[in-house]
This record gives sequence, structure tokens and C-alpha cells, in this order.
Amino acid sequence: MNILSAKWVITCDENFSIIENGAIVFSDKIIDIDTISNIQKKYPNEEIQEAEANSVLMPGLINSHVHLEFCANTTTLKYGNFLDWLNSVIKNRDTLIEKATQKLISTKLDRMKKTGTTTIGAISSYSFDLEPCVKSPINTVFFCEIIGSKADMADTLFADFKSRLESAKQCSSKSFIPAVAIHSPYSVHPFLVRESLALAKKENLAVSSHFLESSEEFEWLHKNEGLFIDFFKNFLNQSTAVTKPMEFLTQFSNVKKLSFTHCVEASNADFEKIKSLNAVINHCPTSNRVLNNSKLDLSKLKDIKFSIGTDGLSSNNSLSMFDELRTALMIHVDENIIEFSKTLLKAATLNGNIALGLNKGSLEKQKDADIISFKLPDEIEDKEDLAMQIILHTKSVNKTIIGGEFV
Repeated sequence: MNILSAKWVITCDENFSIIENGAIVFSDKIIDIDTISNIQKKYPNEEIQEAEANSVLMPGLINSHVHLEFCANTTTLKYGNFLDWLNSVIKNRDTLIEKATQKLISTKLDRMKKTGTTTIGAISSYSFDLEPCVKSPINTVFFCEIIGSKADMADTLFADFKSRLESAKQCSSKSFIPAVAIHSPYSVHPFLVRESLALAKKENLAVSSHFLESSEEFEWLHKNEGLFIDFFKNFLNQSTAVTKPMEFLTQFSNVKKLSFTHCVEASNADFEKIKSLNAVINHCPTSNRVLNNSKLDLSKLKDIKFSIGTDGLSSNNSLSMFDELRTALMIHVDENIIEFSKTLLKAATLNGNIALGLNKGSLEKQKDADIISFKLPDEIEDKEDLAMQIILHTKSVNKTIIGGEFV
């Protein structure tokens, strides 16, 4: 059993409770949380690690959507337009994947840990990132992704997907959890969607999918028009979309742990459907910005929770969640910066946990003891400003605890 104390303990529970001069008692799970004075009274014979000035304890950050297989990219890919980016991914895919060695992926995971991430939702197209994720202390929900819209390739693609998923299942542990990803409505044949979801439902696996990330995708799916026409003719010899957005969403009924990523072009009807599915939206603001896509309209997310993901280095310059939170804070200019900062910290912890279907994301009794500790550069006069100042000033953490272990 360990007891840590801090000037500020941010629980990231539903009420965003903050304890000044607080302490946490934990083993692999959180045993107790209270003020330092109360913890001393309850546990008089236990040593409490003394709080430093301006110290903060909070749940480990949960990156609900990240791609690691393209982490070798820095300046190779084209930004500023979704289709230009997609074409550049296809052009440079083999080279970037070859450069993304297991050593490099492990290095990126270690850097994520040092910047406060304790859990990731890793979207894996090829499972080249499986071994680094298994070896990392970071909790990983490993989404084996299925992609392919050509009917004559469906059986082959599904067999490959099942093989990769089975390999992931062989590595299952309390910190490595297999899951299913459907790439997107424009890129996955309805047969593959149906069969993959049937498997996920049978085994109660978490499911995630990209959904309406760009205006090009919207025009293609709704009207079979726009810049995607040439793309699909040239690469896949297709002239019409394989499904419509609402048809796609309907297939996800009865998935218990569900998230959709981006949704920046989703309609009000789409959002209503996502709400009825009890799904979380993975918000990746930097990726949306660099690909010149729309900004997620948070005002439309009535009763829909959103989490925070960095996406991959194919469309970001950082996998740090604190960097991503700063981006989110700056682009959503209509939000009150002080209150929105609290919303963002909850999105990066509690809501990420819901998206991935885990027992983490808040400092509450019986939750997994995934905790980060860091210091602010100076005193906070008003605790209402605490969340904002954390997002503005935190670059790395002093301690990372995952499952009660100091890592």
C-alpha cells in the first residue's frame, strides 16, 4: 500500500472534485482519497509521501485514439487538404511503415508515458505495433482494424483481420486488451462491418470507427460526388459509395463499448443516432486542423460525451496529450476558457475511460490506480483556475503510476 499527497488532488470524477492538500491511498486500485489530515487520522501507522509545493495528483491521461504504425512521419506527408493527405499516405505508406521499427514505436510509447499518458486506444491496421504495445507498461486497448470496400476481396480481408485479432487475443492481459476497429463508412464493405461487429458483440470487445472526418467523405457518402470520385475510380474502380452514413451507424446497435472518431461533418440526425448508441466521440483537434477539416461542433454534442485523442504522427506533430489539450483549448474559442479546461481534463481521463470500456479515468475508490504527479511552476490563487493552468503549463510529469506500480 502507498500513500501520496499533493497540494492539489484532481479527481476528474463527474463533479470534477478538487481536494486541496489531499492524499491518495492505493495498491493496484485506489483504496481511499481525502485530505492529508483525514488520511493521517485513518492510517496513523502508514508513511505519507510528503507533498511538494504546487504539486498535483490526477488520473493518468487516456489517449482514446492513436495510430502508432505511422510514427516515423515528420515532414513527409502532405497537409492542408484531406484528399491530398490521403494520397500522400498511400504514396509513402510502405516507406513510413518500414521506418516505424518496433524500437521507434517503443520510444514513442515511452515518451507518451513521460508526458502523462497511462492508457491508449491504439488503432492497428497491420499489427506491426503489437509487440511494443504488449511490452509497454502503458495500458493498451488494441483495436485490430478492418478495411476494404471491394466485395471480391471481402473473404480474404476478413480472414486476415481474424488472424490479427487472434494474435492480439493471445497477448491479452490486464494491461493489453484486444478490440475491433472498423476503419470508416467509405472504406469498409457492409459485409465486413457486419461480420466484424458480430464477432465484437459475441466477445464483448470495444469497438471504434472513424466517421465523417472530411467534407470529401460527406460528399461521397451522401451524393456519390466530390473529389473522392477520382480517388475511388483510380484505386478501387468504384463509382458509388458502399454504404450511407445512417446505414453504417445502424449496424453498431448493441455494441456496449463504442466510440466514433472525428465526426466533424456529422449531421444532427447522425449525432442523435450516436447518442442512442451510447457512444463516445473521440475528438482529435490537431489532426482536424492540419488536414484542414472542420472543427468538431461541441454545441451539437447534447448528452454525448467526447474524449481526446492525438490521432497518429501521420496527422500530428506530437503524441503528448498535454499538447493536444492545449490545441483544443485554443481552437474552441467560443468556450469559456476556465470552465472548458475542466471539461477537457475530464474528456482526457473519465470520458476516455468510457470510450475504451475500462475501470480508470478518475481518482475514486476501487478504480484502477493509474495516477500522474507533477508540479506547477508557481502557486494557484484560485482553484477555479487550476485546470486551465495545468493545461497551459504542463509538459511532462514527475511520477507515472500504472496499476499501482511506479513506472
